Amino acid sequence: MPSLKIHFGRIRSWLSLAFVFGMIMSETFAQKEERKIALISTSLGDIHILLHDQTPKHQASFIQLATAGYWDSLTFNRVIPNFVAQAGCPDTEEGFNDPEYLLTPEFHPDLKHGYGALGAGRDDNPDKLSARCQFYIVQNKDGLARLDGDYTVFGQVIRGMDVVDQIVAVQRDSLNQPLTPISMKVSIQ
Repeated sequence: MPSLKIHFGRIRSWLSLAFVFGMIMSETFAQKEERKIALISTSLGDIHILLHDQTPKHQASFIQLATAGYWDSLTFNRVIPNFVAQAGCPDTEEGFNDPEYLLTPEFHPDLKHGYGALGAGRDDNPDKLSARCQFYIVQNKDGLARLDGDYTVFGQVIRGMDVVDQIVAVQRDSLNQPLTPISMKVSIQ
C-alpha cells in the first residue's frame, strides 16, 4: 500500500508541474499574440517593427494599409543619413490634406524619436495631423528629440536597422530621393 501513496504523490506532483508549465506557456503565447509586428521587405533586406499599443489609431491604420497591400508598389521616397528613411504615398494633396487620409496625433510620453523609432509623416498643419500613408524610421543613432511632441511615434525597429542604415546610404538626388528606387512590401506578422 505505501507504494500506491508514493505513486499517487508522484502523479499529483507531475500534474501540478504540468499545470504550472501550461499556465506559463499560455501566458507567454498570449503575450506573443498581443504583439503586432510589421515586416518591411526591401531589396536590401528585411526590417521588423514592433507596433506600439499606446497609439491604437496609428497602429490600426498601419495594419489596415499593410494588409490591403497599399505600400507594396511604393518606394522609400526620402532618405537622409543621420535623419530618416521615409516611405509611403507620394507627396499629393490627397495624402496630406484629405481628412480621410489624416489621423489625429497620439503623442505618448514614453514613445520618443530614438534610433529605430517608426513615426508618422505629416505636412505642416496646426493640428499636427498625421498622413496615414507616410511613415519614417529614425536613422540618427542619437535620436531626434526635436521631433518629440510634433510627430507621432507608433513603432520601434526590433531587427533590421542595418537595412535602414543601408537605405539612407544610397546615392540620392537633390530632393533626397534614391537614384535607384528602393521598393518595399509591407506585411503584418
